[in-house]
Amino acid sequence: MSGFNKAQIKKIIPHREPFLLVDEVIEIKPGKKIKAIKEVKEQEYYFEGHFPSNPIMPGVLIVESMAQAGAISLLALPEHKGKIALFAGIDRVRFKKLVKPGDRLELEVECLQFRRGVGKARATAKVDGQLACSAEIMFALQ
Repeated sequence: MSGFNKAQIKKIIPHREPFLLVDEVIEIKPGKKIKAIKEVKEQEYYFEGHFPSNPIMPGVLIVESMAQAGAISLLALPEHKGKIALFAGIDRVRFKKLVKPGDRLELEVECLQFRRGVGKARATAKVDGQLACSAEIMFALQ
């Protein structure tokens, strides 16, 4: 299936600026796999304090962007329309590369299992093809 722009993303997940951390979906197999983009802009609110002389995207927001991409994949299924995907756990998180203003964060999330409203996914965030972060994300639908 082809991707989504920001307006279409907003029809799937409830997040809004400044906390919407996915700008575009490039490729999606609803409920299975997604490739998405977060354009990391210099004017992002968090760079003002993290860190003014050396701006770095906070790791927790990188993880959140991966989770939002996974939520888009899951909530794009007709049977999940209008639901919310919530964090249930995060395992094996590793940060490998700093994410700076001007970077294009390439998000990939693959659903590993989903039963009785709870699931697990493998997620990565890359910059220029280099791994910035990887994690296993657990989620629950509400």
